Amino acid sequence: MQTTRFRRGVAGLLLLIAATPALAQGQTASRSGSTADHSTFEILKKPFASGPEVTQACLACHTEAAKQVQNSIHWTWEYTHPQTGQELGKSRVLNAFCGNVASNEPRCTSCHAGYGWETMADGPPKEQTAVDCLVCHDTSGNYSKLAAKAGHPPLTPVPDGATSITGAPAKPVDLNLAAQSVGLPDRDNCGQCHFYGGGGDNVKHGDLSSVLYDPDRSVDVHMSKDGADMVCSDCHVTKSHAWAGSRYNVAAHDIIGMGKPGERRDVATCESCHGTEPHPAVSLIGMKLNDHIDRVACQTCHIPEFARGGVATKTVWDWSTAGKLKDGKPYGEEAFVQSDGKHLHTYLSTKGNFEWGENVVPHYAWFDGQVEYTTGDQTIDPGHVVKVNRISGSPDDGTSRIWPFKRMEGRQAYDTQLNHLVYNHVYGPQTDTAFWTNFDWSKSIKAAMDYVGEPYSGEFDFVDTYMYWPITHMVAPKEDALDCQACHAKDGRLANLAGFYMPGRDPGGPVDKIGLAVLLAAVAGVIGHAIMRLATRRGGHA
Repeated sequence: MQTTRFRRGVAGLLLLIAATPALAQGQTASRSGSTADHSTFEILKKPFASGPEVTQACLACHTEAAKQVQNSIHWTWEYTHPQTGQELGKSRVLNAFCGNVASNEPRCTSCHAGYGWETMADGPPKEQTAVDCLVCHDTSGNYSKLAAKAGHPPLTPVPDGATSITGAPAKPVDLNLAAQSVGLPDRDNCGQCHFYGGGGDNVKHGDLSSVLYDPDRSVDVHMSKDGADMVCSDCHVTKSHAWAGSRYNVAAHDIIGMGKPGERRDVATCESCHGTEPHPAVSLIGMKLNDHIDRVACQTCHIPEFARGGVATKTVWDWSTAGKLKDGKPYGEEAFVQSDGKHLHTYLSTKGNFEWGENVVPHYAWFDGQVEYTTGDQTIDPGHVVKVNRISGSPDDGTSRIWPFKRMEGRQAYDTQLNHLVYNHVYGPQTDTAFWTNFDWSKSIKAAMDYVGEPYSGEFDFVDTYMYWPITHMVAPKEDALDCQACHAKDGRLANLAGFYMPGRDPGGPVDKIGLAVLLAAVAGVIGHAIMRLATRRGGHA
């Protein structure tokens, strides 16, 4: 009896402690996901004058963290593709958006996971204190990075008109508050860079937007609070600050699957959690859906459209029209209104013409996970659309699956004599070669090509381009997944995907022939049965 009362007393005390904020010292740590309450650490209570000073305090305990970060692609922005051998990464590749990072520092390095990266030639800073711990680990909601300041946060006094990397008005960061709040990364941490790539909300990826901070279940069943309430790092797991998932080398066909406790979880695939037979095989439909797994990516059926939830994505970017002025001044036009009522630019003197889309049906292609980029030293054919990145795959290679993509349509500058895509220098308020300052393509291109040390003839024009972005976020609830008819129809979503036979889409195929034979046999049987019945009746009357 006394033992029972003692247990009840202890249980009651624990409940009281958990319910009383004044006594629950670990409440902040619990919310942040950390096993420590950093607000109690004396080293984080001293005044901080800069981000590197906070990092120096972090390294007093987390001695290896900066070294780990500096060996990651988040830091180096470099990646050597293990199959193609191409030297890739944000610092090297050309793209169909702002074109290139090189020559446009510190605007582009505003989103770097560090402080003070000024030039691509020198690489990211070598000092360990240059690593930005807070951008990933602040949970106060107070931390941000200042646009065009090479990764530094806005501090008092904030310049008039300054904005953060999300485009919001910049507010001074309380470094002490941020440092004492640190915990595991949340959607806010990842989103302030990844949701705003390409110059604005959802501009680049199409399936990564500010909607995912707090999405409705219909937009993303994984991230919604009414769904799984997951954060980015639940799928993009990390080991020593190296994250799973890469747009340069995609795991397009995971044949291993389940990430159960103690099993493999080193890739960010659907199969990592759901396995290679995700549908209940208690019915013929479930078994048939599982039979699709080796040929169709999960995302193809479960992300019916991207740019959902009210934030549009940029689908066309035509640089060739940039530079037009009115009364000698740059101007803009806002002829697109997205569903949340916000007006979006359809022309800017600095960037040219744009088109936008919401609830966009993906482009579908066979994909084996390998991506090859058109780099500045490769020869292009301007008579055809140039693919800035080429996705490989075939229905016959045994590894490819049908994947959904955002296909970005662009028009970019190229060297008309060498037939190379060119770099361009766009950002630099203090220079006379930046396009956004002087609107002179000749100066912009020459300055950028000199900067990267690539040959340039001095002659340029513009060429149509495509760029492909795998769609893998904004997973819809299962009740909103595509039905069979969406693809297995003459005018279905896969109508233009050639090289294989699809029942319901391709007339005269083996399944259609078998079905026709069964139908004819059934009709013949009915007719034969009717004739026999008729003959029998006549015989009886006779």
